[in-house]
Amino acid sequence: MEPGIDTLAPVAGLAVALSDGVLSVTIDRPESLNSLTTPVLAGIADAMERAAADPRVRVVRLGGSGRGFCSGAGMSADDLAGAGPGTEVLAQANRAVRAIVALPRPVVAVVHGPAAGVGVSLALACDVVLASEKAFFLLAFTRIGLMPDGGASALVAAAIGRIRALRMALLAERLPAADALAWGLVSAVYPAQDFDAEVDKVVSRLLAGPAVAYARTKDAINAATLTELEPTLQREFDGQAVLLRAHDFIEGATAFQERRTPQFSDH
Repeated sequence: MEPGIDTLAPVAGLAVALSDGVLSVTIDRPESLNSLTTPVLAGIADAMERAAADPRVRVVRLGGSGRGFCSGAGMSADDLAGAGPGTEVLAQANRAVRAIVALPRPVVAVVHGPAAGVGVSLALACDVVLASEKAFFLLAFTRIGLMPDGGASALVAAAIGRIRALRMALLAERLPAADALAWGLVSAVYPAQDFDAEVDKVVSRLLAGPAVAYARTKDAINAATLTELEPTLQREFDGQAVLLRAHDFIEGATAFQERRTPQFSDH
């Protein structure tokens, strides 16, 4: 028998709980708007992989604690200390996205605040993306000399098309929840005061539905629309690995920490 959710090792910054068929996976680093570390991404991947083999799990709920869903990979001085970010965080982000997409259960993203960087990738890897009216989506990679990763190049474009995906990626503008709904980036938007109750309704509906039919449906739609996901993950990994070593990223990260406009030199 495959190991189940009960055998997961605790991960600092991640809360995982199974109750009445619903697996709640919550990024729990509210002090940094749930920025992601390599261990947290690995923990998300582990939880999704174990959920796939645990018959008690019928629906997965992916969310964040505090004021946001996820602000992306950590960009604080501590996060970038020493050698700075390496390819391991990219590898674990890709693993988490693969696990969400491959999971034969519905996965619901609960976005009640900011979703930025690879946080957008995690949300869009899910099958149903529910947003509070206070939520927004932001691909800010180019602000610090990087490119989208975690499959965002494929996941965003599959949802909203090439031109809008390029607008998000190149201009790095906030996309408010209402616009995200109009563009087709999210499944639904709810008033902030009603958000938790509306999320519970959707989760309950999925919980009562036909699990085998859901699995077949998810597999068929993802196979038809995410044909480029795997080559995209590799392409982003290769490109980001180069950009992480470039001067422009060092300048972009430093400017971010110093709250100033970066001066890129194209090196």
